[in-house]
Amino acid sequence: MTRAEADARDSLLQFAAQLIAASLDDEGSLADRLADRFDWMLALSPTDREKCAADLVRAARGSFATGQAHLAAAELASWRSTAAAVAAGLGGEELTWFDIPPQVERP
Repeated sequence: MTRAEADARDSLLQFAAQLIAASLDDEGSLADRLADRFDWMLALSPTDREKCAADLVRAARGSFATGQAHLAAAELASWRSTAAAVAAGLGGEELTWFDIPPQVERP
């Protein structure tokens, strides 16, 4: 086992410990219990917290079933980055989509 594989496995086990601890608690929803352990989830909306919790459990199950720690690690990093972007005020503005793509000159 390489050092990177060992680190990935250790990270997965730490994540599993947090996930198991949250699932054993009986106060509130799973999303609320995970937000108690992962403070960055508090930056997400309640709907996004629920989606995040479901995605994290799904990714963890996939990681455990296949022995591929990167599945859960990538999902965790993705949601943490999303929460950081929301906390920074990004993503709140309305997008304007063009019906007709703009024509540009050839370089």
